[in-house]
Amino acid sequence: MSRRWRWLLLIALLIGATVPLVLGGPEAFHDLRRVPVTWLLGLLAMIGVCWNLNAWRLRLMLNGRAPHMSHGDALITTVATEFSLNATPGGSGAPFTLAALLSRHGVAPSHATAVLAVDQLTDMLVFATLLPTVALYGLARYLDWGGWWQLAVPLGLLLGGLAAVVLTVRYQRRLLIGSGDLLAWLGMRRRRRFRLARATLRFRRGLEETLAVPRRKLALMFGLCLLHWLLRYSVIYIAVLALGEHLDWAYGFFVQMVAMGAGHLTLLPGGAGGAEVAGAALLNPWLGTVTAATVIVIWRFVTFYWYLIVGALLMLYLGARETRPLMN
Repeated sequence: MSRRWRWLLLIALLIGATVPLVLGGPEAFHDLRRVPVTWLLGLLAMIGVCWNLNAWRLRLMLNGRAPHMSHGDALITTVATEFSLNATPGGSGAPFTLAALLSRHGVAPSHATAVLAVDQLTDMLVFATLLPTVALYGLARYLDWGGWWQLAVPLGLLLGGLAAVVLTVRYQRRLLIGSGDLLAWLGMRRRRRFRLARATLRFRRGLEETLAVPRRKLALMFGLCLLHWLLRYSVIYIAVLALGEHLDWAYGFFVQMVAMGAGHLTLLPGGAGGAEVAGAALLNPWLGTVTAATVIVIWRFVTFYWYLIVGALLMLYLGARETRPLMN
């Protein structure tokens, strides 16, 4: 991680801790004493289940390309990649971490990139499936129908992204020729253009191999992804219950989905700032300022800070394991 990214991560941590304090005051942190330890441990256990689901999905996506990878190895790879996703701006460090860890199991970088692409595509399919149902419920019960565009925009972006992927695969030859002409016009050298084209073709071959699994396994991958997001996006609902309040599960899911979408716009690690403000804005009318701020603290600790804590410890472990043979 570069020094600039470390400063951005530090800024993100400060913003993430400051926003609930500004919104709810010191009482937002004092109310944490109302949360039973068993409830907090239950939330952390849910995140552990999510990591294991993703590790299982990773092994399915590898489709036999890493036959000696155990579930523990897949779990380490998953948690380390999640750490990079949350610790770098826009999650830009995740592809490099995944490629580096999978290379230790004989997986080529192009195949690692293809696995990450399939992972993101599966997430998009899950959200494209869930968003209309949850969004319509939120509009009908809690929000004014005049705000429909706030839900139509992310859904349109999801569907547009999926359509762009389909068109890219279908018209890949034309896109390669057109992009090659454009890069030549921009002055890129011939050798570098060919190298980029070969990398693109290797990526497509890896993508085809990743998706070349029986439909039963594809359905299992989708099911694991769906279960992961259902668990992870239930954190706010359970946090509200832990404080002795009540909030519909669908609305809690809706709040997390919108808040994380707003967080991505900040481009800070973990969506700091935008996620807290958007989440609090949607929770305040139903829970009050202080309780909403307390819920935000619990939610962000479980889905952001906990990822950083466990991931950092794991990265230190991996670094020590790599340097041990050199010392011997």
